[in-house]
Amino acid sequence: MYKHILIPTDGSELSQKAIEHGMALAAVLSANVTVLTVAIPFHSMESDPTPVVDIPGAADFVHEFLHGHSKRYLEAAGGVARAKGVVCETVQIEHQHPYAAIIEAAEGRGCDLIVMASHGRRGISAIVLGSETVKVLTHSNIPVLVHRS
Repeated sequence: MYKHILIPTDGSELSQKAIEHGMALAAVLSANVTVLTVAIPFHSMESDPTPVVDIPGAADFVHEFLHGHSKRYLEAAGGVARAKGVVCETVQIEHQHPYAAIIEAAEGRGCDLIVMASHGRRGISAIVLGSETVKVLTHSNIPVLVHRS
């Protein structure tokens, strides 16, 4: 049925549950998995990065700030994959719009299913706040399995 599953994560507890569910599904189907984190670019540095770059160690600090959490999320997902015997690639990218990055990654990697968490907002808060999951559901041509806890 599904041969390659994309599982985006933001490191939240709900995303972790979606990873567990997606990996279990992948194990049953003998599917490969790509786990993705999307970092939004750090725009406040764009106007004039000179003062920050001139501070010793600042570039390393900014890089760790932008990518350190993502690395830990991906390492945790890799551990789940190993425990379930699933072939898993982990990817971290920067993109202004996480939902678009998720769809682009799924299409570019030939994924045939996206498994992601829903925060379960309802009513006006769902409309006002929106969610990356809703945006992926709205714009993706690839099937999306929404994991709710």
